[in-house]
Amino acid sequence: MVQSRLLDIAISEFGAKGLEGASTRGIAAAAGTAMSSITYHYGGKEGLYLAAADRIAERMAVLMGEPLERDHVIDDGDAAGARAAVHRTLGRLADNMANTETADWTLFVLREQMKPGEAFERIYGGVIGPMVGKLVDLVCIATGLGDVRRARIATITLLGQVMALRSSRATCLKLLERESLEPQDILDIKARIDANIDAILDSMRAEEQGQP
Repeated sequence: MVQSRLLDIAISEFGAKGLEGASTRGIAAAAGTAMSSITYHYGGKEGLYLAAADRIAERMAVLMGEPLERDHVIDDGDAAGARAAVHRTLGRLADNMANTETADWTLFVLREQMKPGEAFERIYGGVIGPMVGKLVDLVCIATGLGDVRRARIATITLLGQVMALRSSRATCLKLLERESLEPQDILDIKARIDANIDAILDSMRAEEQGQP
């Protein structure tokens, strides 16, 4: 229980202040444990930082749930099934990006996105990589696309509209003239995302089939 609290506080502190700025003494005090427990369990500050990254990856994977499960395989010819899976995956991700309870993770991950290190590799390998890899495969199946690079570029754009809910949250709130996102706001945004997904996949499928 103490270790769980210690990691949660570490994620918050590292996210707000970075590896160099965060204080292990302050993290230990806030968790109600001794500094020696960090050395014993994690070997020091860097080890705690990597453990925090692992915890983020584990908890993100749990929140994503079914879209990341490897046994949910879409047949190569099942374009409709692949499209539905794209909608489910991005819909689940949008719910998580709108969830303020995971905000501490975002600062941590954004720091690693800007200056990636071993912590980013752990997060990417644990949850981000499998998710985006699956999305690329689904885009290929949904559009009949054989060019993996084009599918990867499309996946970047599909993800971007969802990630804006977190990475550009302040701008979203200003645009909507809100202090916080209301349930109807989230539903409306997700509906727009769904429409955008269909428009992008339809356009790519038409291009692949040589249609104007």
